[in-house]
Amino acid sequence: MDEGIGQVETQFFTFGSEGAPFVFDSGAALPEVTLAYEIYGELNEARDNAILLFHALTGSHHAAGYNPSVPGTGGRWTEEMHVGWWDSFIGPGRSLNTDKFAVVCANWVGHCYGSTGPASIDPETGGPYGPSFPRVSVGDTVRAHFRLLDHLGVKRLHAVVGGSVGGMMCLEAATRYPDRVRFVVPIAAGLRATALQVIHDFEQISAIYNDPNFNGGKYYDGPSPDEGLALARIIGHKTFVSLDQMKERARDEVAPGSSEVVRLPLESYMWHQGQEFVKRFDANAYLRTMWAWQDFDLSAEAERCGVELPDLLCRGSDCHEYLVFSIDSDVCYYRCEQEELVEELKKAGIRFEWITVHSEKGHDAFLLEPRLFEPHLRFHLESMWSPSLK
Repeated sequence: MDEGIGQVETQFFTFGSEGAPFVFDSGAALPEVTLAYEIYGELNEARDNAILLFHALTGSHHAAGYNPSVPGTGGRWTEEMHVGWWDSFIGPGRSLNTDKFAVVCANWVGHCYGSTGPASIDPETGGPYGPSFPRVSVGDTVRAHFRLLDHLGVKRLHAVVGGSVGGMMCLEAATRYPDRVRFVVPIAAGLRATALQVIHDFEQISAIYNDPNFNGGKYYDGPSPDEGLALARIIGHKTFVSLDQMKERARDEVAPGSSEVVRLPLESYMWHQGQEFVKRFDANAYLRTMWAWQDFDLSAEAERCGVELPDLLCRGSDCHEYLVFSIDSDVCYYRCEQEELVEELKKAGIRFEWITVHSEKGHDAFLLEPRLFEPHLRFHLESMWSPSLK
C-alpha cells in the first residue's frame, strides 16, 4: 500500500454573510455559518469525482493525514486529534482511493472543531452562543455541507460515505438531494434512532444537565461541567466497544489518579475514557449531537412528504446504489437495523450489497479495522467509477 496523506491543513467556508441567513429545520436562523473542512485528493476538471465523508458523533473534519492545529478550537484540539480518524482508510490505493477520488470531510454544524457551534462567538453579543445556539438536525448539517459542495463546484457526488450517525447523514443526503448522489455507503447505521438509542442519549443528556457547573449551558466564563460530560461519555462508550474488548483494554490495573469511586480495572478504563473526552469536547456541542441523533427518523420524514418510505429512498431522476455495512458485534446499531434498511431498499427496487463484518471490537470496528472494510469499499467505489465520467 502506498503512503498516506501526510500533513494537511484545515480550510474554512463561511456562508450567509451575503444576506441570506441559514435557517435550521427548527425555524431558528443564524446570519452566517462557518464550516471547517479538509479535502484529500484532487477534484477533476468535471468535479464529479468527489466523495462526501460524514464523520461520526464526536469525530471531526480531520479524517486523514496529520494536522497539529486547527484555528477556533480552543484547547480542544488535543494530541489524539492530530492524526485523522480514518487515516488508514484514505489515501493513494486505500479504501477511499485518492488516486481517483477527492474526499471531502466537513465538521458538523453545532460541533466544536472549527464549524459554527455553541462555543463560537455570537456577533450580536460578543460572547459565546452557549444555550442560545439552535437545536441542530441531521438535515441541517447535510444542507450546510451541500452548501460547501456548491462552493466547491461539485454538482453531483460519486458517493456519500459515513459510519454511525454519519451513516444516517448518508441516508439523509441521498433522500434530500437524490439527483446529486450516485452511490450511498452507510456503515453501522439505521433508518431512525431506536428506543434504546434514545434512552442512552437521554441518560447522557441528563448527566450533563445535572452537573451544577452546567448552569443551563452558560458556563464559558466559569468552571466547565466536566463531571457531567465525562459521565455522559462513559454512558455512551459502553455501546461503542464490545465488552470483551473493554475487558482486554482494561487489563489488570487501576490507573493512578483515578476517582475515589474507582475500585476495579474496568471502572478505571471507563473513568479514563471520560477524563480524556472532556479535554477535547464541549458539553453544549455534545447536547446538540445527542438531539440530532434522537430526532432522526426517515419514516417520519416520508410521512411528512406524503410518501411511503421506499418512495422516499428512491425519489429523483434515478435510484441510487447502496453498499450497507453491519458489524456482528455492534450493540450501538444492531444488525437488525441494517436489515430493516435493506428490506426497504428491496421494496424500492434499489440495487444494494449488504456486508456483515465479523469483528470482536463492536461498533468502533469501522474506525479500527480497515482491513475488514477495505476490499468491499474499494471494489464497490471503484467499480462504480467509469473513466468516461472523468
